[in-house]
Amino acid sequence: MQLEIYLRETANLATEYQLILDQAATAISAGQSFSKLEQNGLLHVLQVITENAIGKAKHLLKANGQPTPVSAYDAMQKLATLQNWPDATLTQWQAIIGLRNRIVHEYMNIDMRLVLKLIEQKRYQLILDFLLNEKT
Repeated sequence: MQLEIYLRETANLATEYQLILDQAATAISAGQSFSKLEQNGLLHVLQVITENAIGKAKHLLKANGQPTPVSAYDAMQKLATLQNWPDATLTQWQAIIGLRNRIVHEYMNIDMRLVLKLIEQKRYQLILDFLLNEKT
């Protein structure tokens, strides 16, 4: 039962943040610029949804009787193996975790143009799809 509640809450959060990211993607496509405050808000949303996905991966591993790795990379690798993800999907998750690490640890060295391009291309959708699926 605890897992069901957790999965429902991750989906609720993903729904809320999808609206924000979709609005940002539309604005970027329309040529709108963003203030530093708005840029930092978008970085925060990307960080939170990624951390939420990592947490979900760890909960799913635990629910399947698997050891829960400390490393986000290892957690996604184990879940990919457990759920038979294609290699391309795991590669995308590694890039997502890398961006999250950069936001958290290398915050003075982030290319916002690249981040905005990723948002415009809706490259965040893999994360949201994972969070919105209450079964996986």
